[in-house]
Amino acid sequence: MTTYDDRSSLTDLTAVVERVRSSVESVIEGKPEVVRLSLTVLLAEGHLLIEDVPGVGKTMLAKTLARSIDCSVRRIQFTPDLLPSDITGVSIWDQQRRDFEFKPGAIFAQIVIGDEINRASPKTQSALLESMEERQVTIDGQTYELPSPFMVVATQNPVEMEGTYPLPEAQRDRFMARVSVGYPSVEAELQMLDVHGGVSPLEDLQPVAHAHDIVKLIEAVRGVHVAEPVRRYAVDLVAATRTHPDLRLGASPRATLHLLRAAKASAALSGREYALPDDVQALAVAVLAHRLLPTAQAQLNRRTSEQVVQEILQRTPVPSAPQQSGLGIGRSAPAYPQQPPRSL
Repeated sequence: MTTYDDRSSLTDLTAVVERVRSSVESVIEGKPEVVRLSLTVLLAEGHLLIEDVPGVGKTMLAKTLARSIDCSVRRIQFTPDLLPSDITGVSIWDQQRRDFEFKPGAIFAQIVIGDEINRASPKTQSALLESMEERQVTIDGQTYELPSPFMVVATQNPVEMEGTYPLPEAQRDRFMARVSVGYPSVEAELQMLDVHGGVSPLEDLQPVAHAHDIVKLIEAVRGVHVAEPVRRYAVDLVAATRTHPDLRLGASPRATLHLLRAAKASAALSGREYALPDDVQALAVAVLAHRLLPTAQAQLNRRTSEQVVQEILQRTPVPSAPQQSGLGIGRSAPAYPQQPPRSL
């Protein structure tokens, strides 16, 4: 078994992330920040909500990420007639055994792609709540554990509101981050025509990492050190959303936990054994904005949740830069006096 007490093992695992990143970017051109956020959520044991207009590559991003890893993948096309049992599974009576046999649903995969999740009814959407938070499914009083790693990548179109059911607050709060792919640049779109004009590159894409590699990476991320000032900074950011006059619903304690985990994953992707306030700042909008509900007056003034989070980032004091010592991977680590960085 590989241990994380030596630097070479972490370097090897970081190389795995680079292979996955290169594989995804070979299909998703011109969106390195979106690819990085997707990998951050994966390593932080979170779930990703991709929200954007039709045709910008939401489903392509989810499928490319899933195909780059050698693990079980299931795709669910959410429609109004989709039943909860189609997702979680169902118990069927076996005549020969004279007993009920459980038939697993589509949620029993390591990466689950939920396409246009807001087109299913609220009853069907709620079938994901237990699995996304507790990584298990309970059917007829029996609990079944989900595989590891486990990640839900859901897509939705914010402009097509006909025949859709907006995700409730409890559902959105279970997604660690929300990302918008956005339109590509002119150069990236020209390159897309060359690459995708004939055969889709997704057809020839081969896995570049195994599921057990991702599990090791997740274990490494758990060992990233977060000093007390950085933790307090994350708490201050989330607490500010609960008292902001333009918001009628602030972020939950789960949002604080997700922000901290995402910051640790971002630090690991940067080759650091410690998280910085910069990691928290860079992820605050993606992790917090989709959980917030603006007031009616803020909506009339066309104030978005993203703008509110940016304002909070500007107003919240950032922990002062401490003295540095020669710890870390290829760079200096903050010498916070509260606790030294742990080895991964």
